[in-house]
Amino acid sequence: MGGRMLRGVLLLLWSALGLSSGAEEAASRKVQEWPHFLGPNLNATTAEAPLLKKWPEDGLPLLWEQETGDGYTCPVIAGGRLFYFHRVDGRERIECRDPKTGKLVWSHGYEVEYRDRYGFSPGPRASVVVDGDHIFTAGVTARIHCLEAATGKVVWERDLVKDYKVPQYFFGYGPTPLVVGDALIVNVGGKPEGADRGVCVAAFEKKTGKMIWEVEDEWGASYASPVPATIAGRSCVLVLAAGESRPSVGGLLTIDAESGEVYDRFPWRARKYESVLASPPLVLSNGRVFISECYEKGGVLLEFDKEGKSRVVWTQREFGMHFMMPLEIDGHLYGFAGRNPPDTEFKCVDAATGELKWTKSHQWTVDGWVEGLFRASLLKAGERCFALGEDGVFVELELSPEGSKEVQKTRLFTAREAWTLPSLHDGLLYVVQNSTDSKTGTKPRILCYDLRAQ
Repeated sequence: MGGRMLRGVLLLLWSALGLSSGAEEAASRKVQEWPHFLGPNLNATTAEAPLLKKWPEDGLPLLWEQETGDGYTCPVIAGGRLFYFHRVDGRERIECRDPKTGKLVWSHGYEVEYRDRYGFSPGPRASVVVDGDHIFTAGVTARIHCLEAATGKVVWERDLVKDYKVPQYFFGYGPTPLVVGDALIVNVGGKPEGADRGVCVAAFEKKTGKMIWEVEDEWGASYASPVPATIAGRSCVLVLAAGESRPSVGGLLTIDAESGEVYDRFPWRARKYESVLASPPLVLSNGRVFISECYEKGGVLLEFDKEGKSRVVWTQREFGMHFMMPLEIDGHLYGFAGRNPPDTEFKCVDAATGELKWTKSHQWTVDGWVEGLFRASLLKAGERCFALGEDGVFVELELSPEGSKEVQKTRLFTAREAWTLPSLHDGLLYVVQNSTDSKTGTKPRILCYDLRAQ
């Protein structure tokens, strides 16, 4: 029996039995796992629906919370497990928890020595990546681990500092690895002893950790995680590479995922010493690719020919992201552009032309204090869009080429550095508070909210 016919029969049965419309919502419910910090589609979107329509005045329903250590990583959920990577008491720790209760299932940790040169968190920046029965992590000192998802048993590990002489960089090692087929793709950014050129990107066998291929390039590692793409009909990986700033170089590498052949090398980085590349490439629905930085150059849209060579479609200096990923919705791009608060603004551009359609600050005053979304993270679930402001405000937004409207908002906490994209699975929203709450003194934690439709 076809799915549409079966659903019709079920609806008739529910109607005959006098069941509520909630049964109809259950029949149309969509659930997706969240195996990567960028979500199931690696673009901060999910098909999850329906979700809670009207939020309670006293805040979102809190299902559970768990104190955490240092870091900026995102909880990922797959196979009925939640994985979280952070630093506790001088050890980087990978934890597996029950996603519905927060109960610890297993943990694995190891000693790590790292102090951020700018005083930011000493914890990991790269989130856990789930691939079937295994998970992968990349720590702040560039140590790669593959573990069994069910037990936490170490399958293999590599120390990129030892193998490739990876430097500390501005804020430690940051890009999340990417699984493509049988390979784990890593933006290495080191220069092995005696080598003439550095190794920018490498692919390792995901089962053994053995090297498959390496890309030599003067560009190093950025804080923008690699993403997959189909370019010229071939499976590719897009790596926005950078490195230290003397000299300030970097840009987009388009690499054949199987062979490691570099099809295209597109420079795109500000000349300023303090510049970094941190916003991951966004693959649009038409196959074009958007990359950006907030220091000098802004955003650029690329398209690729049959040989995999890029061509600039448009540039937009006013649409440069710091570290968040913009959303593509109905032929337009939406994102919080700018370097730091309070100059960050929410903007919309036409994806075909790069024309700036509108700009909005999304700031307001509470008890004499200016609050706002500033460098917020965007999440699209079904047809609904949400934003997590960098000090703990959660907002539902209604977006169109004509403007942005705040549908509803709630404060989850009052703590800076809420720079982690929330994750959403099975109607549950997972938000990370990365620093101590300035009003309540609550320490960093994971908060799980119940957003299931009622």
